[in-house]
Amino acid sequence: AVKIRVVWIGRRGAALYDEQVETYRRRVTKRWPAEERVVRPVSGGRGNDPRRALREEARALSGILEPGWTTVALDEGGRPCTSEEFAHRLADLEDRSTPGLDFVIGSDLGLDRSVVADADWTLSLSPMTFPHPLARLVLWEQLFRATHILGGGRYHRGTLQ
Repeated sequence: AVKIRVVWIGRRGAALYDEQVETYRRRVTKRWPAEERVVRPVSGGRGNDPRRALREEARALSGILEPGWTTVALDEGGRPCTSEEFAHRLADLEDRSTPGLDFVIGSDLGLDRSVVADADWTLSLSPMTFPHPLARLVLWEQLFRATHILGGGRYHRGTLQ
């Protein structure tokens, strides 16, 4: 089975979000092995030199992202998709024996453009910008929803009309 990993730049601390994320992560593992990896944001002078901070965060990510895996950068400029399209894209990657997917969520500064440019898939959860704890939660919920869409479960009702 394809492995799922959400890599995000930030600091833990939003207990309400972390609890919900963990609930969805555990549910996702019923179909795909799934984990999270947190990368601490660059400290010192972030406001004075945000481009330097983004470059350093990109370097930290490059040491974590798995070679041979599909990298999915979450970016407001990415391609939006419906829950069904998302699920079927995951199924297609699974069918092609993709070993894993690294979903990458940036810090409060976003992602360095090099990370977005190098990604195999750039995904937009919304044209709006979310704080990363909320983006993580939405992503994990959509991953869980994908397991139900692909498994024919009742969690996802689709269009009723």
